[in-house]
This record gives sequence, structure tokens and C-alpha cells, in this order.
Amino acid sequence: MQLQRTVLVDQPATLLFDVIEAAEHYPRFLPWCAGAQIMARDDTVVSAELQVRWRGVAFRVRTRNPKSRPTAMTILLEDGPFRHFQGEWRLTPLAPDACKVVFSLDYAFASGVMTQLAGPVFNQVSNTLVDAFVARARALAAAAPALQQPQPQQPTQPPSPVD
Repeated sequence: MQLQRTVLVDQPATLLFDVIEAAEHYPRFLPWCAGAQIMARDDTVVSAELQVRWRGVAFRVRTRNPKSRPTAMTILLEDGPFRHFQGEWRLTPLAPDACKVVFSLDYAFASGVMTQLAGPVFNQVSNTLVDAFVARARALAAAAPALQQPQPQQPTQPPSPVD
């Protein structure tokens, strides 16, 4: 199965990239992600294991993802029920608060049984993935100003003169 999706997003590429890279937070906003664990992370790669559970289908997938913040991440299969699985996120900054996102994914399950059981579920997951990441970035951006608001300062009283 091959999928490619391109969208223009009203959020900075850095924010969207950070949402994509932070797999440990996927269970908070991806309904099919029952768990996530970062196996390794540095400036050039992130490796994660995801537990997929949706509509009676459950499996684990581990990927190793070379990255170049904030413009690219490649998704490479390390372990899972796939014959092949490779994807890529490309983010092109267009303005300080806008970017172009291109997501591509090419995969096939290793067995006919998994294709029949998980194929329709995984197709739906794949087709809604970009929208879920964009919605998460927007939610984080909307919450950020409230978190960064300066606290009002209490007016200070000049010291009382002592007689």
C-alpha cells in the first residue's frame, strides 16, 4: 500500500516536527496508539516502539527514524508484522507560522492473515495520520500562550517611614 499526503499547515515547521518526533506522547492524541516507548534518541535519530490497538486488532511496531530537525524524518522498520514498511515526513517552512507537510508511506503486511485483519484498520490509521498531527500541533500552539503569559505582578508598597 502506498500513500502520499501533502498539506499546508498554519503552524511552524519546528512545532509540527517536534510533535511528530515525540512518539512517547502519541497515546495522548492517537486513538489507535495504546502505548509508546522511546528506545533511543539523539540529534540524528529516534527509535520507538508503538503498540497499535484498534477495533480488535493489536500489534507492535518498532521503527528507527533518521531525522533532520525541523525538515525531515525517515521511518524505517526494525520489527513488526510487515514485509516492508518505509515512510517519510518532509516539512518545508513557508513562513514563521506556516509550513508545507508531505507525508509518504509504503508498506505491506508480512502475511495474508494480517493483511485481511489489520489492513483496513491500518489504512484508516494511515489516511488520518497527518490530520491528527496537525490537530495536535494546533492544540499545543493554542495552549502555549496561556502557559507563557506573564504573571501579574503585585504592586509594591513603598516602605513605611519609621519614626
